[in-house]
Amino acid sequence: MTESAEVGTRFALRQRITLMVNRYELRPLAADGTEGELLAFAEQKRMAFKEQVTFYSDAAKTDPIFGFKARQRMDLAATYDVTDKDGNPIGEFRKDFGKSLLRSTWHLSTPDGLTAMGQERSQGVAIARRVLDLVGELPVFLRFHFDFTAPDGQVILTSERQRSLKDRYEVTVPRLENGWQLDWRVATAMAVALDALQGR
Repeated sequence: MTESAEVGTRFALRQRITLMVNRYELRPLAADGTEGELLAFAEQKRMAFKEQVTFYSDAAKTDPIFGFKARQRMDLAATYDVTDKDGNPIGEFRKDFGKSLLRSTWHLSTPDGLTAMGQERSQGVAIARRVLDLVGELPVFLRFHFDFTAPDGQVILTSERQRSLKDRYEVTVPRLENGWQLDWRVATAMAVALDALQGR
């Protein structure tokens, strides 16, 4: 499968926590919720001075297919570049630090001119997360979701945390009215960032 091949519109993203890294696995979701074969695998080092995550087609990490990297070191409002395996830009995103104080907000763009803003779906959950952050880990029942919308109001990406003892997200990449669809690699990078970088 080539990097630009259409691989579907719904995915399951699972996080597996280890001592030094967070591991992520992306699989396509069928209409009945069945997960398919592994599409992408990544590891994110904790407390890295300059965030960089590479995605591979297999858990053995033999075939890099895309990745994202911060432009700045330890910057709360850093911009992250998403590139294909050859280093060509396919998207970028950054956290809106000011707006995120009360409700996490991200800005996403692609080389073809798309811009979108993503926010936590529920203001109430956003406030509850901030209160509970002060006392420790978030409880399993507190699920948060993100919606990314284009300037015309069309949703281009959603990430919904599922009810699970381990972090699991359902990622949806809708096809727009004009037939355009966000590159699944950019969507995956953004979904992983929503989990890995939320606390920064």
